[in-house]
Amino acid sequence: MADHTAVATRRALVICTFVVAGCTSADETGRDTAGERASASGDTSAACPSDNGGITLPPGFCATVFADSLGHARHMAVAPNGTVYVNTWSGRYYGDAPIPRGGFLVALRDTSGDGVADIVARFGDSAQSGGTGGTGITIHRGALYAEVKDRIVRYDLSGEGPTPSGAPTTIVDRLPLTGDHPPHPFAIDSSGALFMNSGSASNACGIRDRTPESRGHDPCTELRTRAGIWRYDANRTGQTFSASERYATGIRNAIGIAIAPDGALYATQHGRDQLAESWPKLYTAEQGQNLPAEELLRIEQGGDYGWPYCYYDDTKRQLVLAPEYGGNGTEVGRCASMKAPVVTFPAHWAPNGLVFYSGDRFPERYRTGAFIAFHGSWNRAPGPQGGYNVVFVPFSGGNPSGAFEVFADGFAGAEKTPDRAAHRPSGVAVGGDGALYISDDAGGRIWRVVYRGAR
Repeated sequence: MADHTAVATRRALVICTFVVAGCTSADETGRDTAGERASASGDTSAACPSDNGGITLPPGFCATVFADSLGHARHMAVAPNGTVYVNTWSGRYYGDAPIPRGGFLVALRDTSGDGVADIVARFGDSAQSGGTGGTGITIHRGALYAEVKDRIVRYDLSGEGPTPSGAPTTIVDRLPLTGDHPPHPFAIDSSGALFMNSGSASNACGIRDRTPESRGHDPCTELRTRAGIWRYDANRTGQTFSASERYATGIRNAIGIAIAPDGALYATQHGRDQLAESWPKLYTAEQGQNLPAEELLRIEQGGDYGWPYCYYDDTKRQLVLAPEYGGNGTEVGRCASMKAPVVTFPAHWAPNGLVFYSGDRFPERYRTGAFIAFHGSWNRAPGPQGGYNVVFVPFSGGNPSGAFEVFADGFAGAEKTPDRAAHRPSGVAVGGDGALYISDDAGGRIWRVVYRGAR
């Protein structure tokens, strides 16, 4: 692993921590002129560390540790001037892990162009003010949008400093936070349509959730407000979450969500857990380890993607009926009318971040393709856990054009388990200079990946 202490001593690290405030550096006006020049030129001349910050990459690529120890770093957004914004999260998933003081939102700037942020500025709600942070974050029409507890808010970025100078306005509030999947990641298209995940509150909508041989609620009334994509208007304030804005349904948990270059909406799906544990008469331990597939979905308005009634079996290459609803591992039934994924991945890898490569610095084959950050499994026993990596899916003509390939690996370190992994990939973002950023919500690290080989 890269020695972040050595990095810190090598450079002057400016840390600004506030609830909502500005932070300036570089000159008396606060304008980050060096960082803007580096971002505009795509300057990647600084030498990469020999170990790429502890991860492995394809030949020709290298990585720096852009920032470290940020807390539970989730999704990111990169402004045109090169400032990287990160949403960090707290809450029950992280146990007693320490939370950095100051706001859960973080602004990062590299003012010298060496691939390491020398400004780290916190803002927004903090643990001290009762906040819990969030996952979703993006930039639209010069404003920063972020998930903050049960709201999505908008910050004006018209000031010179890396952090907003004013208070946020609420775009939509009263988002559901109960149950298994409370995050609300989102994406905004060029028209201002805001597409937001509302993950399921349960594993499979069971009458006694996660209890052996418990049947499922049929119909699953949870689907009215959970397990789907909701659409709002990013240009309107004061909207309130309700069942009427549901855009697509049957998606257990879409933590990765992004707009493709052709304007299409895509999302990942975290597949259901515990087939073998809940239904030992129908599934072997090995089947439970390898079913169901994780999914990349092309989202269509009104589409039903199957949860909780169906899951995707990539050995049979079809959606099959879940045992909670009378399935036996082979029966298709009502699943014949559900929408199948466009790409599948190994079971339980947990796809948490999705971005389409919009830069021109990576080799041609990467352009318009998708990068997906896999958070890593906890329930692939009796086999080893999997994921904890970033994969690439090639696209051509607006469609997936080949098998996925592991792009970055080695994040977990010696042990691929949730409580012992050194790092767990959670978000991916592309900067205006073509760099790929990868976040981690275990160690709070962010990598900046560039290409140095012949193009």
